[in-house]
Amino acid sequence: MSSRPAPAAGSVSAKDLNHHNPRIGIALKVASALVFTGMVAMVKMVATTFPVGEVLFARGIFGLIPVLIMAGFQGELPGAFKTSRPFGHLSRAIVGATAMSLWFSALARLPLPDATAISFAAPLITVIFAALFLREKVRIYRWSAVVVGFVGILIILSPHMGGSVESDETTLGSAFAFGSAICMALAMITVRRLTGTERTSTIVIWFGMVTTGLALLTLPFGWVMPDAKGFAMLAAIGLFGGVGQILLTHSYRFADASTIAPFDYSTMIWTVIVGYLVFSEVPTIEVLVGAAIVIGAGVFVIFRERALGLDRSKERSTVTPSKV
Repeated sequence: MSSRPAPAAGSVSAKDLNHHNPRIGIALKVASALVFTGMVAMVKMVATTFPVGEVLFARGIFGLIPVLIMAGFQGELPGAFKTSRPFGHLSRAIVGATAMSLWFSALARLPLPDATAISFAAPLITVIFAALFLREKVRIYRWSAVVVGFVGILIILSPHMGGSVESDETTLGSAFAFGSAICMALAMITVRRLTGTERTSTIVIWFGMVTTGLALLTLPFGWVMPDAKGFAMLAAIGLFGGVGQILLTHSYRFADASTIAPFDYSTMIWTVIVGYLVFSEVPTIEVLVGAAIVIGAGVFVIFRERALGLDRSKERSTVTPSKV
């Protein structure tokens, strides 16, 4: 009799789900970046019409629909709701919802490429938090990349540090974007703790449910009754977020994290294109130079972690630099 444990009822084995095909993995990763860019563009469009809490609610409740469909298709749906760590999921959701709220607030005040470039600080901040909270040993190479990356962030922020009324608004937006990056890094740390016992589907579904509940608490604070067009936009924000999450999760089934993760930075290409075509935004030379430095530092961290044998695939399938 074989000693191999039988798979749980209704589950799909890892062998069935994971196929090493880097080209497919990269294609899915780039597609997820494009879909998430579409989502944030729509968030920017509705930012002056609907309050952040209402947009966050739409992102949560409509985003759950494709994720639940995916979990059901994979036979994980019944087990995806089961957890022995509800407070871990609650803390992850609070941090993630805060990151998303700050991110949405930043999008209302900053050009799309600027906000996206600042959000790329999240993986660098994660290195700091991993050393502080997880006691992970970080050596000189990764610390150097973090320092260089923050130089890039300062270059990106430099155009928004003036004294005019307009720059005051973009300064606030920059603060929101950087605060969001800090919370994204904290979310990565909380997810890292959860992945030891929880499935990816459980983490994603619990995050969606708790975030939706938290956003609903803001109902008394100025929600706006949407018309048909507004409702369609809010629903699309959530659906795009859910589909992007599915594409992201599946990309890590086809290739290693170190192969896939750098392509998250393709988001910068999409945001420059969408920002120009939809919002007539042209990134400044400071943003382009700073983004190149931050991306270079982030990619270096990814490949350094690969050299150290650190597998971040489970964390990155639930939290990425440009979204939560």
